[in-house]
Amino acid sequence: MLAWQVATPGPMASGPLRAVDRPVPEPGPGQVRLKVAACGVCRTDLHLAEGDLAPRRPHTVPGHEVVGYVDAIGPASADGAGTPGPPSGAGRAGTAGGAGRAGTAGGAGRAGTAGGAGRAGTAGGAGGAGRVQPAVRLGDRLGIAWLAGTDGTCASCRRGAENLCPASVYTGWDVDGGYAQYAVVDAAYAYPLPAGYSDGELAPLLCAGIVGYRALLRADLPPGGRLGIYGFGASAHLAAQVALAQGATVHVMTRSERARQLALELGAASVAGAYDSPPEPLDAAVLFAPVGDLVPAALAALDRGGTLSIAGIHLTDIPPLNYQRHLFQERTVRSTTANTRADGQEFLTVAARHRLAVTVTPYSLAQADQALGDLARDRVNGAAVLFPEGG
Repeated sequence: MLAWQVATPGPMASGPLRAVDRPVPEPGPGQVRLKVAACGVCRTDLHLAEGDLAPRRPHTVPGHEVVGYVDAIGPASADGAGTPGPPSGAGRAGTAGGAGRAGTAGGAGRAGTAGGAGRAGTAGGAGGAGRVQPAVRLGDRLGIAWLAGTDGTCASCRRGAENLCPASVYTGWDVDGGYAQYAVVDAAYAYPLPAGYSDGELAPLLCAGIVGYRALLRADLPPGGRLGIYGFGASAHLAAQVALAQGATVHVMTRSERARQLALELGAASVAGAYDSPPEPLDAAVLFAPVGDLVPAALAALDRGGTLSIAGIHLTDIPPLNYQRHLFQERTVRSTTANTRADGQEFLTVAARHRLAVTVTPYSLAQADQALGDLARDRVNGAAVLFPEGG
């Protein structure tokens, strides 16, 4: 099969990606194999290719926004529970064009954010305490996201914070991802997908959408609040729509003129340059651009008691902060680390209820290096998506 691997991390101009011919992977116990229909191109892939994030192993296939159809199912898990299904609380995706069957709710849910649905109880990790799900079936449309595995037993996993598990592993970093014609995943970490979206539209939801949603939760945006978004790419354009659906006023600060236009089309109240001040104080802000210099600007734009959530896995150095200007009056800055499967379930439920406008720039799988290069040069409007069959 055709696949791309990170050969020698470095600037995109140096050609860090290499197209290779690999054997089609076989699913192991508790795993399923997907024939990849679409794979989103995430900025994290760029960080991995360029060496901003140190490789976890050589020649890894990147890509963690994978939509595909089950074409092989591995043997039963060693615990005898059979092939595990999706995380607790999620519905089963229908086959292409079909309606999905609703899943059974998980454990006690936490209160939802303003306008949102409550969160289903977190499923246990591999070998953990999550409830058993129906087996995955051949032909099911599933998604593979960033979080690929946890130990299910550590203190973080037991308290529902599996994103902080010290043994967590990630798609396209620790295990091969979706810049390929086929990919395998532990079925307990695969997501059933909502109907009403094309494969290409679903792909960005699996990281840009899910992690952006967690970053929005971390910003503690009050009902009807004023939200500032810094940077407006794949993740931001989805998080903005969720905030707008919840009644927020959204102000977008970004350097790209095309991104500003997209923000206005989606309903932003104002747009401005990346370092410009919004027209009113902000109750909350999310920094999507991986630029540490923007942290002081975003903190200075917050009203008293406001929160800045930083969405990325990588950020350039943050310059010195002035306590009085940037932090006093109980302003808060928070990082966002990956996501839990419960975040993914909750966001995909929101996406099923509120049809999101997903802006996609298509590339064939053979153009993966071009797609990452365009992302590095800010030439992608919305989300870049790879299609193994050519688009």
